Amino acid sequence: MHMFRLLLFISCLFSLTAHAQSDVKRVLFIGNSYTGSNNLPSVFQNFSNAAGDSVQVLANTPGGYTFQGHTTNATTLAYINQGNWDFVALQEQSQIPSFPISQVQTECFPYAETLNDAIEAANPCGETVFYMTWGRENGDAGNCPVWPPVCTYEGMDSLLFERYMQMAEDNDAIVSPVGAVWRFIRNNFTNIDLYTNDGSHPTQEGTYAAACAFYTVIHRKDPSQVAWDYSISATDAFLIRTAAKEVVFDSLERWFVGAYDTNTVAGFDADTTGLTATFTNNSTNATGYLWMFGDGDTSTQVNPVHTYDTSGTFDVTLISYYCNLSDTSSQQVIVSTSVPQDTTDTSVTDTTGNSVGISRLNSESPLIFFPNPADDFLQLKINPSLSDGSARQIALHDLQGRPVLIQRMASGTDELTLNLSGVPQGTYILSVRSARYTHRKPVVIRH
Repeated sequence: MHMFRLLLFISCLFSLTAHAQSDVKRVLFIGNSYTGSNNLPSVFQNFSNAAGDSVQVLANTPGGYTFQGHTTNATTLAYINQGNWDFVALQEQSQIPSFPISQVQTECFPYAETLNDAIEAANPCGETVFYMTWGRENGDAGNCPVWPPVCTYEGMDSLLFERYMQMAEDNDAIVSPVGAVWRFIRNNFTNIDLYTNDGSHPTQEGTYAAACAFYTVIHRKDPSQVAWDYSISATDAFLIRTAAKEVVFDSLERWFVGAYDTNTVAGFDADTTGLTATFTNNSTNATGYLWMFGDGDTSTQVNPVHTYDTSGTFDVTLISYYCNLSDTSSQQVIVSTSVPQDTTDTSVTDTTGNSVGISRLNSESPLIFFPNPADDFLQLKINPSLSDGSARQIALHDLQGRPVLIQRMASGTDELTLNLSGVPQGTYILSVRSARYTHRKPVVIRH
């Protein structure tokens, strides 16, 4: 029986936490020839694999495509709706984000939002990554006469930077700042040629720089530690990895990496009656749960009720999870068939062994205490009708009859506060004894 429970537990644990524990990241690339050149998704995958970080990639990169075009592209939408993507990278047509802001607000931003909404709907645990591209090597000569800010590389690149950052902020997304890495390389490593002859598309060095940026934001790791040079010189590869570290890894928060993580916090309460424990789940930001009751049984219910086979103390653990995050909460639960029921109609026995009926107490509970369950303090009140002028002894015993706390209540005093801060949590028997009677009641202590 217990072997079956253990196997069932292992099966449940594996199925519920497979996503959280998986090292494989699934990444979808949506863009055009900038993403398709030199097969950036494949270069990113190989870079990740060389670092020991497994990824699966898929891409749709028709030449010249815009965000607007992708919102109605059947392949793009089908890929997004496959779901279970950890990241979906979005790359706009290379010039559009650098156009005048009024034009960007109508031709770019709304379609970025539409794509992001589709990604979030199909991939509730996924993140959108905006692929920040770069300014053309000598600016946008075709649009320079009508829009002077793009006449230079610096002007065009600055606008691309600004607009991609805006898209990320507007859509609670992260940025893969490829353009910023290119700019660092242009300013510091001038011998590295990032552009092909058209002054627009990436060379293998340019694609390698993009792969380094994506590796850093997706895995949140230092790319300079990855010894994989692609098909470029070892020196250039080292310098490009260094640039990605300086620009991306050393400033992950600048690119909103981690800004939208949702942490789950596990927590629960337990109430026991006899051998049955009723659990109340207090976890936050969780989409699933795994309970381990300490006797080999498990549950995936939100608020389970569990009956134990025997009396005892059991270590109960709750794992709550949200997407690829999880948290654990544990506490001891004590169940016993020997615990008296907490009713007001309990017997009071005098020192000669004779029973004192409830009518002798004016039909009131002879012993009142609260709260129950108690935490660090217990308020105790004795029915005045039980007063016999003598002092009283207040004692707390565990279920094996061993005393854990003894205190005296002076004669003429009917109220007392017990300090329980040093008493371990569990179920105990509270007794009040005077020269005439002894009264007992069960109490639960839970700190």
